[in-house]
Amino acid sequence: VVKEKNRMGECPVWEERENALVYVDINSQKVCRWSPITNEVQSVSVDARVGSVALRQCGGYVIALGTRFAFLDWDTQAVTTILELEQDKPNNRFNDGKVDPKGRFFAGTMAEETAPGVRARRQGALYTLFPDHSVIKQLDQLDISNGLDWSLDHRTFFHIDSLSYAVHAFSYDVHTGKIACPKLLYHLEKEEQMPDGMCIDAEGKLWVACIDGGRVIRIDPETGKRIQTVRLPTPRITSCCFGGRDYSEMYVTSAYDGLDEATLAKEPHAGEIFKITGLGVKGIPQNLYAA
Repeated sequence: VVKEKNRMGECPVWEERENALVYVDINSQKVCRWSPITNEVQSVSVDARVGSVALRQCGGYVIALGTRFAFLDWDTQAVTTILELEQDKPNNRFNDGKVDPKGRFFAGTMAEETAPGVRARRQGALYTLFPDHSVIKQLDQLDISNGLDWSLDHRTFFHIDSLSYAVHAFSYDVHTGKIACPKLLYHLEKEEQMPDGMCIDAEGKLWVACIDGGRVIRIDPETGKRIQTVRLPTPRITSCCFGGRDYSEMYVTSAYDGLDEATLAKEPHAGEIFKITGLGVKGIPQNLYAA
């Protein structure tokens, strides 16, 4: 549905009040908004790689870019820093993020590659930005903090550290925002490749985007089993969210960075955004950052 190609399209968020899909292109340092009505993409350029975007209760967005949290005012394009983190790790940047059921913004970091396929290990962490702008570190020694979401009963937090090739479940205290007691939920099969972004549906099942696996998979957290696979027409599938009028459509982002010229020539859809219909299940609205 979005033909404008993204180097590293990520973190799609359906924004009901704008009837639009908001997402980032990490490597182009842009926050984007696509209207299905006009089919137009608008974007705001920022001064660092932007790993994630989420909606604010009072309008506009909260973003995680470089190693800082910031607010983005869409109309003025102003970016206001809330807090700088990891200033001792100049090679790190924020990656995926999402708002929890109480309006706190969870986002994690990762080390950038220093050469193709080469990165320092266990440099990442997962943080929670509270509505009063205070921050706690929830996890550290992560490789690539990635997809995240919460169970429908708000008792479980799901998280992906991509280089573990797995989805983990944590106990989650909705009152304090703290997570604890990690358990392995699902380890990806070889052909599924590496897990990236993730979302939950209205039946409490998880959808995981498989980067280099060209698919999204549906996992049942009760059984830890994969119950559905949807293949997409390009390999580097990065993230997914539900949206549309009744949240019955799934939007899926992709990337063309990381593909060599020969592969790109065979992958005309790399970097585009797709819509999957007819899944027979709906999603739930996004939580809004409570400040």
